[in-house]
Amino acid sequence: MIKVHLSRLMGERKLKISDLSKMTGLHRNGLTQLYNEETNGIKFDTLEKICNALECSIEDLLEIIDEESAD
Repeated sequence: MIKVHLSRLMGERKLKISDLSKMTGLHRNGLTQLYNEETNGIKFDTLEKICNALECSIEDLLEIIDEESAD
């Protein structure tokens, strides 16, 4: 399972979804899905824009969690 840490990263920076949307040019609906971990995929271009805007690495944004440990 892949855990998306977008909500934590944005919280640490006191950013709203609308702020990140303006910073990246990405649509708010897509960012909201990532924020709430309700997406089943993400484009590399989207990853790059988010990481650049938040000045973080992909490893900061995404984490692979063992399915058995998640229960």
